[in-house]
Amino acid sequence: MGLNVELLEQSFELVAPQSNKLVETFYQHLFEDYPEVKPLFADADMKIQQTKLLASLKLVVENLRRPEDLQPVLERLGLRHLDYGTTADHYPAVGATLLKSLAEIAGDAWNEELHDAWAEAYGAISEIMLAGTATAAV
Repeated sequence: MGLNVELLEQSFELVAPQSNKLVETFYQHLFEDYPEVKPLFADADMKIQQTKLLASLKLVVENLRRPEDLQPVLERLGLRHLDYGTTADHYPAVGATLLKSLAEIAGDAWNEELHDAWAEAYGAISEIMLAGTATAAV
């Protein structure tokens, strides 16, 4: 991954004090902007779901400097999301929602450079997660 790791770490540190608000905002936007995904969460406890999302975000940011450790974790996460009914078509919605939510929480600190860094990171993450789903087809 040729990501701007330092910028990703710094920006996540910036929003970390509002991490609970970040994940609440994420699901609010996800369901408002992409109501078609709401049935995927019909049986989910949303507080637990928010906790899982936050843990995943932290895991990714904390391991950006160790892609060899992060890759297998993300592949397994992608495979697990198959069980939830997630398809490749859902990944762009999640990415757009993540960027929108990060921008909202970061406020005036959010800029094009941060947007691009997070978009690139999400692209790499989703690519690895989707690669993990390919193992289910084998």
